Amino acid sequence: MDEKREQFLAGERPDEVLLYFDERAVSGMDRLAKVGESVDTGVVLVRPGEEGRSAFQRAVGVDPMTLAQSAMGNEGEIDHGCTGGVCPESAERSSADVSSGERSEPRDDADEDGDHFARFVFAFAEEQNEDVGGLYADGDVIHAYARCDCGTTYSEKWVAEA
Repeated sequence: MDEKREQFLAGERPDEVLLYFDERAVSGMDRLAKVGESVDTGVVLVRPGEEGRSAFQRAVGVDPMTLAQSAMGNEGEIDHGCTGGVCPESAERSSADVSSGERSEPRDDADEDGDHFARFVFAFAEEQNEDVGGLYADGDVIHAYARCDCGTTYSEKWVAEA
C-alpha cells in the first residue's frame, strides 16, 4: 500500500478523497496508473478534495455526492483498503453472515444474479468529533461509497485505523 493511501485510511488526510477504479469498469487505466497506485484489480488515487471529486466524475460520469446520497441507505461491506466490496445483492452475502456480524470476503466472480464487483469506490475521512458521539467520538471516520457492476450502490463507514 502506498504512503498516501495508508495515511488516508489512518484518517491523516481529511482534506483529501480516495478514488478506486476497477480495471473492468473504467477505460484509460494506463493513464490513471501513472498518477495513482496500481492494485491487483485496478487503480487507487488519493487527491485533494475538489480535484478528486472532479476526477471521479470525469472517470465514471457520476457525481460523487449523488453516489453518496444513493448509497447511504444501503449498507454493504467495503474493503477497508477501499479496493472492492461485497454487494448487498450478492447471493454469497447470506442473512446469517449479516446477522452474526461476520464479514464476508469480497467477491469478484459471477453468480446467478450476474457480476458482483465494485466498479468504483469513493471515500473521504471525517475528523473525530466527540460532540457528535457514537462512532465519531471513537476517532476519525472513513466514509466509503461503492457501485457494484449489477448497479447497486452501497456504503460503509468505520473508525480509521491509526
